[in-house]
Amino acid sequence: MQFNKKQGLFLTKTIQDWQAQGIISPETADTLSSSFKIRPFDWARLAKYSFWISIICAVIAVAAILLDEMLMELLQRLFHSSGLVPCIIFSILSVVTYILAFKRRKKFPEKTFSNEAIIFIGVLFTAAAVAFFGKFIDTGSGHYSLLFLLSTVIYAVIAFCFPSRLVWIFCLLSLGAWFGTETGYMSGSGAYFLGMNYPLRFILFGAVLVALSFTFKPRAFLNEFSHSTYVIGLLYLFIALWILSIFGNYSDLDTWREVPQYQLALWGILFAAVALVTIFYGLKYDDATSRGFGITFLFINLYTRYFEYFWDHTHKAIFFIILAVSFWLIGRYAEKIWNLEFSSLENLKQK
Repeated sequence: MQFNKKQGLFLTKTIQDWQAQGIISPETADTLSSSFKIRPFDWARLAKYSFWISIICAVIAVAAILLDEMLMELLQRLFHSSGLVPCIIFSILSVVTYILAFKRRKKFPEKTFSNEAIIFIGVLFTAAAVAFFGKFIDTGSGHYSLLFLLSTVIYAVIAFCFPSRLVWIFCLLSLGAWFGTETGYMSGSGAYFLGMNYPLRFILFGAVLVALSFTFKPRAFLNEFSHSTYVIGLLYLFIALWILSIFGNYSDLDTWREVPQYQLALWGILFAAVALVTIFYGLKYDDATSRGFGITFLFINLYTRYFEYFWDHTHKAIFFIILAVSFWLIGRYAEKIWNLEFSSLENLKQK
C-alpha cells in the first residue's frame, strides 16, 4: 500500500507509539512498517490540479473567442436567430460527452480525475443547452425557475446513472437556484415568502439537505451522495446564517438601515449557537467536516460582530485579547478533559 507523506508519517508515528507503550512487539512493528510505502510525490493531486487548470484555460479560450469581433458576429447569427439551434447543438455535445465519459470510466476506472473533467465539460454543455431551451420557449412570463428545476432533474438522473458526485453537486446547486427563484416567483418577486426573506429560507433549505444526508447513509444506492449532500447543506446553512446575522429578516436596505443594531443581535447569537453545536457534534463524533465548518464560521461570526459593534469604539487590541483569553480557557478545559480520558485509559491498561 502507498500513502502520501502526511498519511505515511502519521502511520509511522502511531506504530512507534504503540511499540513504545508495549501494545505491539518490535517484530509486529517491523511488519506493519514494511506493509506500506510513502509516495515521494503526490501525482494524484498534480493530476487533479492539472485537469482543473485545463478546464479553466478552455473557458478562457471560449471567452477569447467571444471577444473576437468576426467570430462573435458569426456566433450571433447562429445563436441569436433562435434558441432552438444552439439548444440542439449543446444537447448533442452533452450527450456525446456523457457517453464518452461513461465508456471511458468503464474502460479506465483508475483515471479518476480525467474522467471527472470530461463529466464536468458535459455539465457545462447541459447548462448551455437548458439555457438556450429556455430562450426558445420563453413566453415572457418570467417563470425561469422551471429551467433550474429541469437542470436539477437532468443532473440527478445523470448523477445516479454514472454515479458521479460531481454531477450530484451541480444537481444540489441547481436545486438551490430553483428553490430561491421559485419562492421569489410565488411571492410576486417580493422579498418575503411565508414571512421569510431569502437568507431565512435558505437556512431551512440547508437544514433539510443536512437532514437528508443522514438518511442517505444507510441506503446503499444513496450512500455515495451522502457526504456531498452534507457539505452542500452545511454551506447553504452557514452562508445563509451569516447573511441573516448581518441583515436580519428585512426586505430592503432602507428598512435595515433604520433598525437599531441591537435588534439584529439575536440572529448573531443564533449563528454562534449553530456554529458551537456543529463544533460539539464534530468533536463528539470525530466529524472533521462538521468541526471545520463550525470553527470557520464561528470565527467569521466573531469578526463580523466585532466590525459591527466595536470597530469604531474600542482599541483593536482589546478585541483580540478577549479572543485570546476565551480560547485559552476553552483550550485548558479541553486539555483537562483529554487528560482525564487519557488517565482512565492508562488505568485500564494497568489493570
